[in-house]
Amino acid sequence: MHRAVVTGIGVTCAIGRNVAEFTQALREGRDGAVAMHSPDPNSEPWDLRFTRAAQMHEFLAADHFQPKEADMLDRFAQLAVVAAREAVKQSGIEWTPELRETTAIVTGSCIGGQTTEDRGFVEVYKRGRPRPHPMTIPKTMANAGASAISMEHGITGPAFTVATACASSAHAIGQALSMIRSGMSDVVLAGGSEATFSPGILMAWESMRVVSPTVCRPFSRDRNGMMLGEGGAILVIESLEHALARGAKPLAEIAGVGMSSDAHHVTQPSAEGAARAITRGLKDAGIHAEQVSYVNAHGTGTTVNDSTETRALHQAFGAHATRICVSSTKSMHGHTLGAAGAIESAAAIQALREGFLPPTIHYNEPDPECDLDYVPNLMRKWDGEYAMSNSFAFGGLNAVLVLRRL
Repeated sequence: MHRAVVTGIGVTCAIGRNVAEFTQALREGRDGAVAMHSPDPNSEPWDLRFTRAAQMHEFLAADHFQPKEADMLDRFAQLAVVAAREAVKQSGIEWTPELRETTAIVTGSCIGGQTTEDRGFVEVYKRGRPRPHPMTIPKTMANAGASAISMEHGITGPAFTVATACASSAHAIGQALSMIRSGMSDVVLAGGSEATFSPGILMAWESMRVVSPTVCRPFSRDRNGMMLGEGGAILVIESLEHALARGAKPLAEIAGVGMSSDAHHVTQPSAEGAARAITRGLKDAGIHAEQVSYVNAHGTGTTVNDSTETRALHQAFGAHATRICVSSTKSMHGHTLGAAGAIESAAAIQALREGFLPPTIHYNEPDPECDLDYVPNLMRKWDGEYAMSNSFAFGGLNAVLVLRRL
């Protein structure tokens, strides 16, 4: 069985246009929330209960794509492509015909190009146009990011997209791990992207009453909801043998993955289901619970999610749970839905590499139901070997990644 290592990371989100900016923001505990506005200049004002989110106002398609290219891609796919460029560049891969033919791409997205779809509905049903943009179908498909990455780099190996709500990109990385281990591929570009800021999607989230009207405070007693975000992250994952043979320096190892389904409720999480995924991840990595010292939590900032995840950590880690440092970087970059697993795995890898723990910002007061060490407000120095990234999705679909420092 081949070991899977990360040789390149690309990230673009509200707290960083690239990995360096993202990492510095994690160290500083920077809040990515800004006043929301539509990226479409023709959009009408939004009338929403919440007015702030981790939106990327500085990301302009014209900075990264020719006009014709930009017009072919929904914003979520643009974010995937930009993240993949950075990851490939850092990895130092030199493409050959043989490598292009065997390299795989696995992306994750929760909603795909619904921003384009939403705009099409407005054109047809509100403005009375006879039909939407002619590229609406290819722009809305969830695999648009994977397809665009394959075309830009000439990759002709397997390319597909996983859609498991907020666990999508974590499942994508888990699938990449399986493909590397089995020898099916020597190189996989894996991760995900999401762009959520259009009126229909925002109104749908508002109707669930899970978005904070103020700020996101994961695990704090006075938490009152999540913060929406957008972004993308791609990892270049290779077999250890392949990476070393070409002289690449591995950044971290994808040591294990754990997956489970709650079979419980479409929106209410299950501590038992999440704990199963954690336990399976530890078993898959071949390590003991005591070897993990940091968990990048799913930590959405909702009342039910945070207390349920805390119970799951107690169930899976036992007495060791009180010795683990847990933080939610969603307090900074927001909940990026299908991109969350990839962005948060990148955060955990950078924490392993640079020896620090990202904080949970806006934390005010302990909650008796959330009784672990959540690294409140300020980053800490850290010297750990293993970290874990949790992703627990609507539909009761769970994915946990175990990451190792090299």
